[in-house]
Amino acid sequence: MHSSETVSFSAATRARRSRRALKATSSVPDSVIVDLVESTLLNVPSAFNSQTTRISILLHDNHRKLWTLTGDVLLNEIGEKLYTARNGHMPSTKEKMATFGNAYGTILFWDDLAAIKQFKDEAPGIYKDKCEEWATQSNGMHQYHIWVALETFGLGASLQHYNPLVDEHVRKIWGQPAEWALRAQMVFGTPVPGAPLPEKIQKVPVEKRLNVFGAIIENGT
Repeated sequence: MHSSETVSFSAATRARRSRRALKATSSVPDSVIVDLVESTLLNVPSAFNSQTTRISILLHDNHRKLWTLTGDVLLNEIGEKLYTARNGHMPSTKEKMATFGNAYGTILFWDDLAAIKQFKDEAPGIYKDKCEEWATQSNGMHQYHIWVALETFGLGASLQHYNPLVDEHVRKIWGQPAEWALRAQMVFGTPVPGAPLPEKIQKVPVEKRLNVFGAIIENGT
């Protein structure tokens, strides 16, 4: 691991938030980001080792181009009035695009539909109806693994979903295969100091979400 990775995984899990106020700087070299994503693809599990998740990394000018493109697509889709409108204290769509563009990079998460079809074709009959679900689960694990890992580097991130509106444009500009379906866009960068963060609210008590059977709890009753 990189020398600046001093935060434990558990601590990073607790600290992780959707951080939108980000600067176009990074605490680690681009090579570390690339190594992280490569390690994620090599080590995060998938059902039957189907390996259906694909990832693209956009940095610097490519990152900014993505959010300019996304803004243009949304402006064309919803019109200038809605694009620039604010809802109370919430930023407008135009302001959101500028905020995302001001970050350091974006990681794109895709599903390879051809690989999912092959997975489904080769799966035992009793599992065929689960293959799409398992592919979605694996993609989500890739997203979460990278999100928490970025936190250990001192980087913040938020997960956006402007797919499928931008899929075709992104595939064309960056030469991504037609069989890839975009699932999420993770914007990351250095958190702006002092930017407010939402509290992690537990809507349902953990006691109602966790069942434990047979555990021996030391120093417990």
